[in-house]
Amino acid sequence: MLLPLLLSLLSEGTRAQEYRLQAASSVMVQEGLCVFVPCSLTYPQDSWTSDTPAYGYWFRSETHTISGFPVATNRPDREVQADTQGRFLLMGDPSQYNCSLLLREARREDSGWYLFRLERGPQVKYNFKQWLYLDVAALTQKPDIFIPGMLEPGQPANAVCVFKLTSEHCPAPTFSWTGAAVSAHATQPLRSHFSVLSLTPRPQDQGTGLTCHADFAAKSTQETVHLRLAYAPKDLVISVSWDKASAPEPLAGVRLLEAPKGRSLRLLCAADSQPPATLTWLLGDRVLSRSLPSGPTSLALELPGLEPADSGHYTCHAANGRGSQNRSLDLAVQYPPESLTVIVSQGNRTVLENLGNGTALPVLEGQSLRLVCSTHSQPPAQLSWARGTQTLSRSQPSEPGVLELPRVQPEHEGALTCLAQNPLGSLRVFLSLSVQYEGLASVAFSKGVYLGIGVTTLLFLCLILIIVKMLRKKPAQPAVPRAKVSRSSTILDYINVVPKVRTQKAKPGSPSQPAAPGAHSPEPRRKQKGPHGPAPTAPPQAPRSECGQEELHYAALSFPGPRPWAASTSAETHVDYAEIKFH
Repeated sequence: MLLPLLLSLLSEGTRAQEYRLQAASSVMVQEGLCVFVPCSLTYPQDSWTSDTPAYGYWFRSETHTISGFPVATNRPDREVQADTQGRFLLMGDPSQYNCSLLLREARREDSGWYLFRLERGPQVKYNFKQWLYLDVAALTQKPDIFIPGMLEPGQPANAVCVFKLTSEHCPAPTFSWTGAAVSAHATQPLRSHFSVLSLTPRPQDQGTGLTCHADFAAKSTQETVHLRLAYAPKDLVISVSWDKASAPEPLAGVRLLEAPKGRSLRLLCAADSQPPATLTWLLGDRVLSRSLPSGPTSLALELPGLEPADSGHYTCHAANGRGSQNRSLDLAVQYPPESLTVIVSQGNRTVLENLGNGTALPVLEGQSLRLVCSTHSQPPAQLSWARGTQTLSRSQPSEPGVLELPRVQPEHEGALTCLAQNPLGSLRVFLSLSVQYEGLASVAFSKGVYLGIGVTTLLFLCLILIIVKMLRKKPAQPAVPRAKVSRSSTILDYINVVPKVRTQKAKPGSPSQPAAPGAHSPEPRRKQKGPHGPAPTAPPQAPRSECGQEELHYAALSFPGPRPWAASTSAETHVDYAEIKFH
C-alpha cells in the first residue's frame, strides 16, 4: 500500500515541475478603472499536437474548477459568471503559453484570490498552484491638467487634460471641460487618454476654476485648476511682529508705527502678482533688502534693537513685467528727552552755546537777553523756562524753548531752569543769572584810572631823583665859554634860563671865569659879522606837543639892576646858571 502512494506522490512532483505559471502574486486596481495582468505559463507536450486547441480558465478561489463558472475563458461554449461577463477578459492565448488577464471597470467585490486552469488534449488538464490576489481600492486617481506658459488676457491658449492608463488595452475615459473660461467654441471631448481645450482667457477669468472630467462606464473622476493670468502686483500688505516667534499682524490702514527704543521689530511685505514680483525694502531712497526674481512672494526686514536713527519712511516696492505697487510706513522710535542744549544771545549776537548745568551767567543791567533751549526726543518734548516755581515761558511740542528778556532787571537775578518733558521722561538744566550794575562799574573804572595815574607819577619822580643823583656824582667839566650878550641880542636868547649872579672875590691862581652876559668879546663879534653886518641869532625852536602843534613854555628873567658897561667886565663878577624853572 505504501509503495503505490509513494509512486503517486513522485509522479505528482514530477508533473508539477513540468507545469509552471509566471505572474504577479498581487495586483491592485482602483474602482472603476482597468488593469492588465501579464501572465505566462509552461506545460508539457503530452498527447497533443499543434492543431490541438488549448483552453484557459480563470476561477475565483472558492469556485469548483470542474463544475463551477469561471470569471474569464477563451472556450466559447463555456459559460462565465454573470457579474464578470465582459469585464474579465483572457487576453492571452494558452496555445502560445500566454495566460494574461484584463480587468475592466473594476468593482470592490472583485477583490480576492484567483487561479488559472489549462486544458489541452486528453492528458493536459491542470490547475496551477501559483495564485493571484486582486485588490480593488477606492478611486483616487485624477486627471492632470497642463497649461503651458503664462496666460495673457485676450491671448489664445491651450489647456491639456491627461489621464494615465495602466495599459494600452484599457479603454480611455470620456473627457469634458467646465468653467467660466470655457466658451462655445471649445473643442469637443475626445475618446483618448488626453484632451486639448483651446480658450481665450479674459481679465475677469483670473482665479476662476477650469475643470476636466474623465468619465468611465461605472465611475468618473475630475480635476480643477484655477487660472493664473499675468497681472501686476496687487493686494500688497505690510505686517509686523515684535518677536521672532510671534505671528505677523497686518497693518491695515496704519501709516505711523511707534516703537520704543531698544525693542526688536520685524516687518514683512507680501504681494499677489503673476509672475511673482521682485520685492524691495527702502528707507527713504536707500535700499535695505531685495528679493530674488521669481523668489518667494514675501520679504522680511529685521530691525533688532531699535535706535533713533531707525526712524524714517519705510517703503515696500513690488514690481514685475506687468507693473508695480508700493506701500509705505512711517516708523517713529520713541525715547525720552536727551542732550539738552542752551544758547545765549544778546541782541543779534550769540555769546554762549551749549551751556552746562549750573553755569553762571552774568549780564549787565538793562541789556537784552535771549535764551534758547533745545533737545532731542520722540514724541517731541515740551520745553519751558521757570524761575523757582514760576513758569516764565512754555513752547509748543517740537519747538525750542525761548525766554526773552528785553531789559535785564535786578528782579531777574537767580536760578533759571529749562525743563524738557514728554510721556517717556524729562530732562532739565539750571543756569545762575547774576545782574551787573553799570554805575558800580564806572566808579571802579574811575578809581582804577586814578590809581594808575598816581602810580605812574610816583615812578616818574623816583626816576628823576635817580638821574639827578647820577649827574651830581659826575666830575666837573671845563666851562665852555658862552657867547657874550650884546645889546643886539633878542629876548629869545634868555628864554628858559634864569641867571643867578653872585659876587665873589678873585683868588690868586684861580682859573678865569666866563665873561658876563653883557661883556663884548672881539672874537665872537667877528664871527657874528657877515658881509652886511652882524649875523642874526636864530631863535630857538619851540618844543612840539604829541599832536604836532607847538607848545608854549614860559621863562622868567631877573635883572639885579642897571650896571655900568665897564663893570660887566670886572674880574670879580661871575654868573652861574643855578636854577631852571619850568612853567
